[in-house]
Amino acid sequence: MKKLKSLNLIYFSPTRTTQKIIKAVAQGTGLENINEFNLTIPTVTSPLTEMDESHLAIFGSPVYAGRIPPEATSRLSQYKGNKTPAVIIVLYGNREYEDALLELKEIVSNQGFVPIAAGAFIGEHSYSTSEKPIAENRPDHSDLQKALGFGEKIMRKAENLATCEENSLPAIPGNFPYREPRDFSTISPTSIESECTLCLDCVNACPTLAINEQNPAKTDKSLCIVCCACVKVCPSGARVMDHPQIKTVADWLYTNYSVRKEPETFV
Repeated sequence: MKKLKSLNLIYFSPTRTTQKIIKAVAQGTGLENINEFNLTIPTVTSPLTEMDESHLAIFGSPVYAGRIPPEATSRLSQYKGNKTPAVIIVLYGNREYEDALLELKEIVSNQGFVPIAAGAFIGEHSYSTSEKPIAENRPDHSDLQKALGFGEKIMRKAENLATCEENSLPAIPGNFPYREPRDFSTISPTSIESECTLCLDCVNACPTLAINEQNPAKTDKSLCIVCCACVKVCPSGARVMDHPQIKTVADWLYTNYSVRKEPETFV
């Protein structure tokens, strides 16, 4: 395989947990020429026409109900490879990642990349609150250290590969057909208008432009992907997820998935 001359970080990360892991893995590789493409921002497009075998791409996405969110799929799919080695990483909220890693493998493979390593890491769940924490403050120091070690393993493997072969990735969990995605099209966070300072942090954090800039209390439910990025960044606590269905799910997660899970890697 050609000597790697650059590392491209390509990820979707509304609450920045996936981003933290991706950057730690990148640091672990030791590569210095790093290009970062944060696809959480709706206007970001790729200046790269195509990546070859001299590039290493790391793709990252959160897991929503065991799947890769459609917004992430469409944005990740704008990148093209030509037998380009790739690392695929999903981040989930301490429940299960189910079919997401297998799905991400298919997405990048269809774009001409060859996955050589994969990882499933844990991050604070989107529905986590101070009253009912779910993987609170993760990824933590231990997670980031494991991500660094994962990056080191990736480079050792890349250096020992004669060619970038399609069968170079170990079997990873998941089932096909994938599980049916959940429909949250009638749900979104809401605003406590009396607490809102009109800072517009929620508007800037929304990956789908679902929040009205002139009136942040107004959210287009058809665009909202229930990532809760707006809730996480609101400095005054005015943005809340109080929909009964989501609160029921959060209670279930808190009751059944509070035992700490550890990252899984496949090299």
